[in-house]
Amino acid sequence: MDIMDFLTQKVPLFHGFPIEKLKELVEESDLTTFEPNEAIIEFGEAGRFLGILLEGEAESSLTDDTGRRYRIAVLKEGDIFGETSLMTGDRTFSDIIGITRCKALIIPQQVFSSIIISHPPAITYLSRTISERLKEFAFDDRRQEMVNAFIKRTDDPYGFTLKSPIPMKLLVINCGSSSLKYNLFDTIDNTKNASGKIERIGEQGTRHTYESGGNEITKQLPAGGHKEAFDAMIAELTAEHTGVIRLLSEISAVGHRMVHGGDKFIHSVRIDDAILKDLEALSDLAPLHNPINILGIKEAQKVFPDIPHIAVFDTSFHHTMPPYAYLYGLPYKYYEEKKIRRYGFHGTSHFYVALKAAEYLKKPYNGLEIVTCHLGNGSSVCAVDHGRSVDTSMGFTPAEGLVMGTRCGNIDPAILIHLMHTEGLSREDLDRLINRESGLKGISGISNDLREIQKEAENGHHRAILAIKIFSYQIRKYIGAYMAAMGGLDVLVFTGGIGEGSAGVRSLACQGLGCMGIYIDEKINRAGMGDKEVLEISAGNSQVKVLAVRTNEARMIARETLKVLSSEHVSKIISSHADEPIPVEVSAHHIHLSRDHVDALYGKGYQLTVLSELSQPGQFACNETVNLIGPKGTVNHVRVLGPERKNTQIEIAMTEQYKLGVQPPLRESGDLDGTPGITIEGPAGTITVDKGVICALRHIHMSTEEAIRYGLRDKDVVRVRIGGDRELIFGDVLIRVSPKYRLAMHIDTDEANAANIKTGMQGYIDGIQSRG
Repeated sequence: MDIMDFLTQKVPLFHGFPIEKLKELVEESDLTTFEPNEAIIEFGEAGRFLGILLEGEAESSLTDDTGRRYRIAVLKEGDIFGETSLMTGDRTFSDIIGITRCKALIIPQQVFSSIIISHPPAITYLSRTISERLKEFAFDDRRQEMVNAFIKRTDDPYGFTLKSPIPMKLLVINCGSSSLKYNLFDTIDNTKNASGKIERIGEQGTRHTYESGGNEITKQLPAGGHKEAFDAMIAELTAEHTGVIRLLSEISAVGHRMVHGGDKFIHSVRIDDAILKDLEALSDLAPLHNPINILGIKEAQKVFPDIPHIAVFDTSFHHTMPPYAYLYGLPYKYYEEKKIRRYGFHGTSHFYVALKAAEYLKKPYNGLEIVTCHLGNGSSVCAVDHGRSVDTSMGFTPAEGLVMGTRCGNIDPAILIHLMHTEGLSREDLDRLINRESGLKGISGISNDLREIQKEAENGHHRAILAIKIFSYQIRKYIGAYMAAMGGLDVLVFTGGIGEGSAGVRSLACQGLGCMGIYIDEKINRAGMGDKEVLEISAGNSQVKVLAVRTNEARMIARETLKVLSSEHVSKIISSHADEPIPVEVSAHHIHLSRDHVDALYGKGYQLTVLSELSQPGQFACNETVNLIGPKGTVNHVRVLGPERKNTQIEIAMTEQYKLGVQPPLRESGDLDGTPGITIEGPAGTITVDKGVICALRHIHMSTEEAIRYGLRDKDVVRVRIGGDRELIFGDVLIRVSPKYRLAMHIDTDEANAANIKTGMQGYIDGIQSRG
């Protein structure tokens, strides 16, 4: 039977499908075969395609830890597979394996998103199929179980191998004032990866180091500018014997490191003329870095004018910091008018090593409390609480925080005023002082290179020893502070040139932290990393894992570049629904109770009673209320929401946090580890829970059908535009997808009051920030 006839007659998904669209779909899809016992989809894979079984029989099955396979369902001709992970964003919860020899039509994600979801009956069919399969598998109840199983079984849960649906070659550019670093990543064949570094640009003695296939070449170049550096890079990448490409057209996209994105760029973006103009406007925030980064972008655009260029920001990882962590004690107008606040830097490195730590420990990244220490000529420390940067040591500029190679780090600002008066220092003098003449170099009087300082310290040089003690003391102080800020610590990570290479600094930074459960194995620590990507140096009795992790910012930039490209089709779909409203609901403080806590507060066997139905099917407000009692005060008559949950959860806004005297983290519903507890008073008793108080992330509930229509998946993060007295755009809005959800956006009362938003208003999805 002709494939077109087969699809229209035997596949319900394509009943009534426009013939021209179906022809286009078939032309852009692939035919493949798989044999008995061969998997076409493996457990834990990200959704990449929709499959149609054309011939043969296959099974959906699971393999347990003993190797025994359990069959969930049998797929026959005309059945679809891969649809659930493709649309929900969850990893595949089973293998798809041939029973007989099978032939299948593979529809890539982008073809699926651009063609199939434009046909409403197809959306309805897919939604119904996904809902039935998720219900059969009890997936909502087993979601975290499946995530944990996936992380334990796979070697690459966070996508560092840079896989793409089609072969791609990604060029990563890190352009400095006197250097050009570059990496080329091949998403199909990593033996064709390459890297290079051109140093002393604009000076005599320009040097080019290039590595590919395990071979390194070093060349001296004539003095020249950045254009000549780019020419040298291209010449080496395309060289006959050592190059990894033959034509420039082989490169698919360019990822650029941008130091400062301000508060405008909170995620990586594709660069166009408007974006470039916005980047130039931010140059005042990072005058030593952004102008040079932009120069690199413009030079690269001349060489590669017809491919996507993606900006990846050092600051964007830290945009999740709460206001109490990023605001300074200056008049508020300077934040509102001049955007003076903590931004943080080294975000690409902090994000990478936090993910690598989670990968090494075989635990979910968003379930850990991590402190990452990026230590090099520039150094910073970051607190990562359940996948979100909540504080970092660098501030408005990279000069704040730790003592660094030539930067002073934290300093009483009145010292600078004093020096202006007593020494007559100008603005330029102060800039040179705090950024180029201070830090380890200024204290030691030797160098900004810790290795040289350590050599002199071995000879008893007093100021060298002092510089090392100051540096290590400050690292230790930040570790303790961030552990306190998060209320716990699972993993401590050292990275960067010093963090990876200096066993002495790691040892000194951890000494005295035994009171916090941090102990290191000095023998393993002294042995060093060697060629390992991750070295565990925690001792057997350490309650906190201590790791040295080799950072790879270039790979992370390439990963972000792929993520931006893969989400562009979603942006197009969202824009086609730009006028479709989403109901906005203001969520007041409330509590969800577990069965045993209902018994304790209202009496054994008590059943919650319905006051009114809520917008989400099966959810209801109860007649019952409780009083919350915190260290500072009480909030009375807090509404109970039903039905009962597995764990008690209390959701409050900032106003209630202050009244109660608690400081809960911003969390997704259900993510309760490391959250504060509280006392709950009911008519029949009082209980104290040791965790459960959160400030809920703003979020949108979507049914599977609605998510398909928008091209979104569970755990995607979007921006939402809400009208009113003044139109506002809310970022960091989490998408939650389930067959049982109904479309609605929830924000808390404090946000609503500040923006004069009321339940019943409407929001509109403005764009996607990141994929789940």
